[in-house]
Amino acid sequence: MASKLVLALVFVFDVIAFALAVAAEQRRSTAKVVTDSENTYNYCVYDSDIATGYGVGALLFLLLSQAVLMVVSKCFCFGRSLGPGGPRACALLFFLLSWLTFVIAEACLLAGSVRNAHHTRYRNMFFDGNLSCETVRKGVFAAGAAFVFFTAILSELYYVTYAKAAGDSIIPSYGGSVGMSSYH
Repeated sequence: MASKLVLALVFVFDVIAFALAVAAEQRRSTAKVVTDSENTYNYCVYDSDIATGYGVGALLFLLLSQAVLMVVSKCFCFGRSLGPGGPRACALLFFLLSWLTFVIAEACLLAGSVRNAHHTRYRNMFFDGNLSCETVRKGVFAAGAAFVFFTAILSELYYVTYAKAAGDSIIPSYGGSVGMSSYH
């Protein structure tokens, strides 16, 4: 039987990660082109960097959630063997899919956080042309939030099916043996 404490803990971490990813999407930094006081060049002025902190926070909470599940389930590979059948096959499928969505979510959150923290410091003279103030694209943190949601669902399903398969496992008894033939 799956531990309700582990399920609740992982759920809380995933909800926090999702909320932080959504907050990061809403608070992406924006930039505007400003002219200096002498009207000789333009430069970029960025607003708050809070989205970088939210993105890193979401990344860390999702990592913590995945780490808790992997420690409790012994990363699916170690520990007692699982009972054969449907729950083991489903646990393996959910394990692989949860890791896939986890890697994609972490990549989106990391890329969004790094890109949001990067501010171009270029100056541009009036005769050079247009200045580009680069910011993180709209939807990077939202994609991270979507994959955090998918990871949350798949990892919860993984743990439940893993616990079912672990409960169905056959514990070998080493006490008695079957005599195949007697030696005289």
